[in-house]
Amino acid sequence: MKIIPLLTISFLVAILVSAIAIISVQNAAPVALSFILFKSIQIPVGLVLAISISAGLIGGALLQPLWNFSDSQDSRPKNQANPEDSDTAEY
Repeated sequence: MKIIPLLTISFLVAILVSAIAIISVQNAAPVALSFILFKSIQIPVGLVLAISISAGLIGGALLQPLWNFSDSQDSRPKNQANPEDSDTAEY
């Protein structure tokens, strides 16, 4: 049953690559990115999109274990009483 999610992910990546290819062919004019006082060299829109999406996918893949690690620590109940700290003891 793991084949369906893998097939879906492969299908979505193929659509994404196709969309980037179509957009880059249609928008071959170079653009320059500006951020505060910094300005980049002029590069095609398709290359900007490809770099942005690749950085997002790689960043998400690298941060995924950190999200899973924090979720596993938060899953413990915070108000769980320790039997040794209780004022009442069973005899």
